[in-house]
Amino acid sequence: MPKTSNPAELPRILVDDVHKSFKLRHTHSIKETALAAIRRKPLTTDFHALDGVSFEIGAGESVALLGFNGSGKSTMLKLISGVLTPDSGSVLTRGRVAGLIEVGAGFHPDLSGRENIFLNAAILGMSRKETEARYEEIVAFSEIEQFIDTEVKHYSSGMFLRLAFSVAIHTEMDILLIDEILSVGDEPFQKKCIARVREMHSQGKTLVVVSHDLNMVSDLCERGILLQKGKVRFDGASKDAVETMRA
Repeated sequence: MPKTSNPAELPRILVDDVHKSFKLRHTHSIKETALAAIRRKPLTTDFHALDGVSFEIGAGESVALLGFNGSGKSTMLKLISGVLTPDSGSVLTRGRVAGLIEVGAGFHPDLSGRENIFLNAAILGMSRKETEARYEEIVAFSEIEQFIDTEVKHYSSGMFLRLAFSVAIHTEMDILLIDEILSVGDEPFQKKCIARVREMHSQGKTLVVVSHDLNMVSDLCERGILLQKGKVRFDGASKDAVETMRA
């Protein structure tokens, strides 16, 4: 059964009647736009990514956001992180949020790995003193010590991923958001990342995970929220959510 929060305790995440739409363009050039206008074809259509979504997540819960492509799960994660804002409704969080959504988005290619650790940690809300205290752990976890003073633009995608993930999971946070990142990289590093995420959950951190690896998320998360066409179809035990999705 999914862990339930103490009724007297405020939720870590509160999503209330959230709506979010995007404009989908149907032309890719001035010529196509002109032809579509002449033929009176629509240049854009509205895509309703989220349509009245509501749920609460308590402190210390581990929750999987599930759904097929286009269901709205990644949009929901970006709303929780603050990267996007809802068209209507509200998304409230309590505590510090760290997101593994677009890993390394705050990295600068012309700076070294060492410099990027401090830059990215600052973007994630850590003070220089906090980063200095965790610096050795971040580098050790990434396993790229010998390249730490090399410019990031010379890193392989695997090296970049290791460092970016290491910075994010060593930040001081109350809520950790993860979007597909556990499915990237080699298998030993994946296992190491998952073990670290489990450790963080055991320390009382709130986890919200999006992944297409249904077996992994049903094992990692206690609760599953299944989105379908921008609405909540199911909210309960993660294994039941996965079964509902596969049905």
